[in-house]
Amino acid sequence: MRANFFVGMLALTPALCGAAELNGGGLSVLWGIPFAGLLLSIALCPLLTPGFWHHHFGKLTLGWSLAFLLPCAFFFGATTAVQGALHAFVAEFFPFLILITSLFVVAGGICVRGNLHGTPALNTGLLALGTLLASFMGTTGAAMLLIRPLIRANDNRKHAAHIVVFFIFLVANAGGALTPLGDPPLFLGFLKGVDFFWTVQHLYAPTLFLCAALLIIFYLLDSHYYHKREEIQPPELDPTPDSAIRYEGKVNFALLGVIVVLVLISGFWKPGIAYDFFGNTVELQNLLRDVLLVGVIFLSLRLTPEGARRGNEFSWGPIQEVGKLFAGIFITIIPVIAMLRAGESGAFSAIVRAVTDGNGQPINAMYFWATGILSSFLDNAPTYLVFFNTAGGDATTLMTTLSATLAAISCGAVFMGANSYIGNAPNMMVKAIAEERGIKMPSFFAYMGWSCVILVPLFIVMTFIFFT
Repeated sequence: MRANFFVGMLALTPALCGAAELNGGGLSVLWGIPFAGLLLSIALCPLLTPGFWHHHFGKLTLGWSLAFLLPCAFFFGATTAVQGALHAFVAEFFPFLILITSLFVVAGGICVRGNLHGTPALNTGLLALGTLLASFMGTTGAAMLLIRPLIRANDNRKHAAHIVVFFIFLVANAGGALTPLGDPPLFLGFLKGVDFFWTVQHLYAPTLFLCAALLIIFYLLDSHYYHKREEIQPPELDPTPDSAIRYEGKVNFALLGVIVVLVLISGFWKPGIAYDFFGNTVELQNLLRDVLLVGVIFLSLRLTPEGARRGNEFSWGPIQEVGKLFAGIFITIIPVIAMLRAGESGAFSAIVRAVTDGNGQPINAMYFWATGILSSFLDNAPTYLVFFNTAGGDATTLMTTLSATLAAISCGAVFMGANSYIGNAPNMMVKAIAEERGIKMPSFFAYMGWSCVILVPLFIVMTFIFFT
């Protein structure tokens, strides 16, 4: 038994034991097991064992993290393991979590009261508004702001599930493609050096095509349901009669503007001052951004009326889950990124060859679909990181020479997160809110039926227009 244990451990041993940092060319594919295990846990456990997952997801995440860190410390030394974890947290995890938390808190402080009449024109307008807002307050923020008013506007209708499905397509996913604020994958790209306005310059055409097509399809479908004789309940049965729209927590609109300005400044202001944190270089503009974003969080919590957060049913649960899961993701992805950066000499050479032609040039259509398919069932942020590094991981090259490749990766991660309920965090949140309010949402596979019929044909068309 002991011999088998050591044989198994030797399979993990890379060619360069004791190196100061992981050499991806010498790592076995087995080092990717903790990352794959964590992503599969995120994808499957909420569906198969929801009770266990709800109470123990943090422990499970810690277990997968230790499944990498302990062998890493054993074979490379504790210093390498600790330095790798510190780099992941200081350079990526903390800035990522601070931004996500600030958008979550600020958006959660804006409560929309009142009710409108859910006609096809109004519903399409609300979807278009949410799609636009998603790039400035994040897909989660825009979804949480507008899903309840949209449901109230249509609570006198017999058919409403399709409205929520298109809301997930547009507001919870596609709408976040234009800025690093919109969707976590793009902010990770920003942290890796992608310019703030690169996304709007290179993704606006595919984003406009997809969103316009979805809005047109939605309007036609909603009109079909709306004009059915039995669709609208009598006015006396409407649970929320029409009333004027008003907002609570308006101060958060200003704070949202502050968040945008802080992120913009950190992208443009380069004073050339940096600090060393446990061997990690942190530039002044990024440190200042994160400190001030924490200040925005406290200001929002202090200045927002309590009734506004109660009206939004605000709780810390979602952001706690994101924080714990992404802490594990950023740890377990360390060896995966090292192997991908090794290219043809790494354990993931098959992936590199699948997205590269015989001349060593990237196949953008493959990048779009490979990133998208994985983003459909795994979290789209780590999927983006995987293919960002598969394409070389150098932001300057990806923004210029390989700009079409980076656009394909970005679009695949953001757009195809809508293909299933587990592709992007807001998807499940929106579904849960809709079901709480009596809407019979499609099952997991029925929802995928919607995405296969509506989204996949659009993605195929987009492949020929933008990525070939």
